[in-house]
Amino acid sequence: MDPPRPTRPTTTAARGKPPKLLDEVSARMRRLGRALRTEQAYVGWIRRFILANGKRHPRDMGEREVEAFLTRLATCDRVAPSTQNQALAALLFLYREVLGSDLPWMDDIQRAKRPRRLPVVLDRTEVAAVLAQIEGVSALMAGLLYGSGLRLMECLRLRVKDVDFVMGEIVVREGKGGKDRRTILPASLKSELRTHLQQVRQVHERDLAAGHGAVWLPNALARKFPNAARQWEWQYVFPAAARSHDPIDGRVRRHHIDESTLQRAVKAAVQRAHITKPATCHSLRHSFATHLLEDGYDIRTVQELLGHKDVATTQIYTHVLGRGASGVRSPLDRRR
Repeated sequence: MDPPRPTRPTTTAARGKPPKLLDEVSARMRRLGRALRTEQAYVGWIRRFILANGKRHPRDMGEREVEAFLTRLATCDRVAPSTQNQALAALLFLYREVLGSDLPWMDDIQRAKRPRRLPVVLDRTEVAAVLAQIEGVSALMAGLLYGSGLRLMECLRLRVKDVDFVMGEIVVREGKGGKDRRTILPASLKSELRTHLQQVRQVHERDLAAGHGAVWLPNALARKFPNAARQWEWQYVFPAAARSHDPIDGRVRRHHIDESTLQRAVKAAVQRAHITKPATCHSLRHSFATHLLEDGYDIRTVQELLGHKDVATTQIYTHVLGRGASGVRSPLDRRR
């Protein structure tokens, strides 16, 4: 769960009135278990589509209006290809999942091509310089991004039970694409992480004593194991400093740290380290992959640790390494 989160509006159906279209979209997304952020993005795009067409009902529109809307996004608003594709995904969800339409034109709409860009990678000296500029819990989280190859939200959503000190592993639950995977727990962080968890446990015990201590769980787990939410192993490794009200059911819970906390810490550290590269939290993950390949680890192993579906995604790091065209010696040079 991502704190703080905006409160979901009360649906018209809950007030005894026929549900409005956007309420139906929200209800359908919750039924399918889609993330809150995805729901908010899709509802926003569908609302924007309707307003752009004079508040006409989508049932009265089709391919021409969808194509025109996407074209305006590209030519007038100059949004990125990924943004265009998100808008298209929202509209296809509306027609297929909410309005029950699955017409041939939906498959004919071409998605915008995303440019293939090289990742921003820090060398080992730069990584050390950045990490040296971060303190406290943010330093531990940044260490895991680089040392374990975690994505930002994968790090924030870690639960106590998913850290295996004996095996030296971290289990990532429902990473990108909804997949679980295992990655390495850096030995150099074990002692610091143990100390951190001891402090987190004390906070959890104080929450329990105050009548709280329940953490958010996916609906299926919450129903199947009603007592799990208060158990230590289900708590977040990086909990927020304060409890807050859950915007969905109003319950007071302690969520995980907000992602902006680490993002700001890394951005400030990059500036203090006088690094000119546009490095972010994700650059630490890119650096993890690149440095493993530099150390001679097999690309399939790196693919598995990163959780990439296709090895072609992992191969982009070989270009950063200079193992692409720039890493090949021309036969002409061998003559000299």
